[in-house]
Amino acid sequence: MSEKEVQQETTEELNQDAAVESEETAETETAVEENWQQKAEEAEDKYLRLRAEFDNYRRRIQKENETLQKYRAQNVVTGILPALDNFERALNIETTNDESASLLKGMQMVHSSLLEALKAEGVEMIESVGQQFDPNLHQAVMQVSEEGTESNTVIEELQKGYKLKDRVIRPSMVKVNE
Repeated sequence: MSEKEVQQETTEELNQDAAVESEETAETETAVEENWQQKAEEAEDKYLRLRAEFDNYRRRIQKENETLQKYRAQNVVTGILPALDNFERALNIETTNDESASLLKGMQMVHSSLLEALKAEGVEMIESVGQQFDPNLHQAVMQVSEEGTESNTVIEELQKGYKLKDRVIRPSMVKVNE
């Protein structure tokens, strides 16, 4: 074999080796690129999930804060209701002289002021007498049979019930017709 043929063969082998190396390099680069692409997609997915989770958290906290603000007076109102009941019992006492009548008038004024303050906070009395019994609003403590009245109708209110906005703070204690 001549030197020229050896050189040509060597050149062909080198070209083949270079082609193989070029192919391997291209495959390696493609694999690295695919790996980076996959990591980028995973990072984006993780980011989107975290963002959605944070948005849900923010909405939940906002809703809780709105609920707390809406019912902020509940503990105070719950504490005042027994005093309001006592006022109403005192107002039902018959007066016999002018002194007790003026005292009763003063108590009526305080009672109405207290009711106005509670109303300003969103407290409402639950209507009971003559209404259909609703276990969400009423607590039946007695059941009687009274003719001329529909079944399951509230006949008498033994203790007033109250709502704060749309939440029942204390159900009405009632007597219900069978």
